[in-house]
Amino acid sequence: MSRRLFFERMVALIGISVAVPFAGATTSRQIELQRSPVAGFQYHQGEVVWPMLAVGTSLTLVREPENQYDPRAVRVDWQGQKLGYVPRIDNAAVSHLLDSDQVVAATIVSLSDSTNPWDRIEFVVHLIS
Repeated sequence: MSRRLFFERMVALIGISVAVPFAGATTSRQIELQRSPVAGFQYHQGEVVWPMLAVGTSLTLVREPENQYDPRAVRVDWQGQKLGYVPRIDNAAVSHLLDSDQVVAATIVSLSDSTNPWDRIEFVVHLIS
């Protein structure tokens, strides 16, 4: 994600967080925040659960503020199995939203048999408003 795109999305989120409480909307909307690969796929349960993953599958994002390597760490899980993390370069907005008790959803959008672990799973993160 480019720095410009990151800042555009952050500005949009700030506008959304101010506007939503006053909107009184009864239906929820999904706003795509980012698409990312799963970082660290090769170190966790990714290969074990690989045959069970499919495009469209929901993932769980879990905040890890006590992570010794990255205080903004956001773990990516599938049915309780750790697949990896939101990449450090992409995790600022997601960690902030999770810390603010905002509802975010993650879904697999691409699976690849590539030998490069960064190419194996791509997921999208949506803000639910």
